[in-house]
Amino acid sequence: MTDTILFLTGKLAEPSLRQVLAEMEPLPFKYRIHQLGLSVAALMTDAMIGRRLKPEHYQNCAQIIVPGRCRGDLDALSAELGVQVTRGPDEVKDLPLHFGKARKPVDLSKYSVKIFGEIVDAPERSIDSIIERASYYRDSGADVIDIGCLPQEQFPHMEDAINALHSNGFIVSVDSLSLPDLERASKAGADYLLSLTEETIHLAESSDSIPILVPAEPGSLASLERAMEMMDKMGKPFIADAILDPIHFGLTESIVRYHQLRSKYPDIEIMMGVGNLTELTDADTSGINAMLFGIISELNINCVLATEVSPHARRAIKEADVARRMMYAAKENNSLPRDFSPDLLIAHERKPFPDTAAEIETLSKSIKDPNYRIKIAKEGIFVFNRDGLLKDTDPFEFYTQLDVKEDAGHAFYLGVELARAETAWQLGKRYTQDEELQWGCAVELDEEDLNQQKAEGTTMKSSERACGTAEKTTKKGRACGTADKSNS
Repeated sequence: MTDTILFLTGKLAEPSLRQVLAEMEPLPFKYRIHQLGLSVAALMTDAMIGRRLKPEHYQNCAQIIVPGRCRGDLDALSAELGVQVTRGPDEVKDLPLHFGKARKPVDLSKYSVKIFGEIVDAPERSIDSIIERASYYRDSGADVIDIGCLPQEQFPHMEDAINALHSNGFIVSVDSLSLPDLERASKAGADYLLSLTEETIHLAESSDSIPILVPAEPGSLASLERAMEMMDKMGKPFIADAILDPIHFGLTESIVRYHQLRSKYPDIEIMMGVGNLTELTDADTSGINAMLFGIISELNINCVLATEVSPHARRAIKEADVARRMMYAAKENNSLPRDFSPDLLIAHERKPFPDTAAEIETLSKSIKDPNYRIKIAKEGIFVFNRDGLLKDTDPFEFYTQLDVKEDAGHAFYLGVELARAETAWQLGKRYTQDEELQWGCAVELDEEDLNQQKAEGTTMKSSERACGTAEKTTKKGRACGTADKSNS
């Protein structure tokens, strides 16, 4: 067996594939390219490959690489052919990255920061509502559920809430400025108490809960140190929090305090509450979390208190989970935090336009059917079929030039796709026809199973649909995608 790789592709993508591989020379492997006899490479399936690929096509090949959107069970196909079949990147232009650093599996399963997710309005919630919110936080990545108490508001069901959370497998902390609240929480078995100062530290003497210590005087590291010394004398564990202040209210000085605290006490547990920045800054929280967790990683901070109060911070805990994993992996690899995860790139992407205008124009000349293709490049939005190529930055300009007058379903489909394309072009995001735009971890999407065939679209009558099958077509072409007749 040699180290030759066979690349499977379609008629339209073949020239681009050959060009990209040629530009990657010299390569550490030999390769061959086989055009499978269909126009749209992304529409090939395991069954189609099994039917069309002959032994002589992959003779002496150690691996077969198919397009990233290829559907079907590739493990079963590998067993059938006796050669490993794997998916490449979604875009041909990403092959250099695929065979570079990105080819090495990135392990994002590890992290060193514990996330406390605070339910800030717990007294106003029923037990069921608290459990529901806690479950959402846990699914988002929280390790500890922090029950927030409200000033001057009664919380008669605190003990029941703690017990219910424990019964459902949660680790629980209670966050209050009221000493009586913290005493109740301790007696009810809370795992952590937020927060104690040198003036309230006596509660820790009779408590099994781990306290988070904060300065009694705002900004006073000396006050925090005195509380830490008292805990050391008790011989009990604690977590120290120097308090992160909002921008223009002491942010820089508070970061310096964290640095001083870690430098002086390299082995203690430290917490940072990030809500004063994520909640109190009108900026996307994904970027704020990325920067903060970079600082957290450098200072070896162990715990983070995160909140989702403001609507703009609605995914802050998930972002914190992504950020802690990404920063841990980057630190372990002695690397910049790049190419580990795209999940914090919400609005923009690093490589939004894989195709140039010239490449799209060349591709459009090879189209022989009436189905519309849509692509974007730096210059704008491109729509093309066998009748020609249209380009604009405003989708409404295409309206009178598209031949869909007698096909309402197709018109609706093109409207949806052009809206996506415009959004992607304006923001600088990847656009792939028939695919959702990617919004990182800002949007909860069902994980796509490429082992399953893609569901049919909904813009044509069921008798006319041909979505997801490259070997069927309709009289008017597809309203649900760009697939066309393939050559058997």
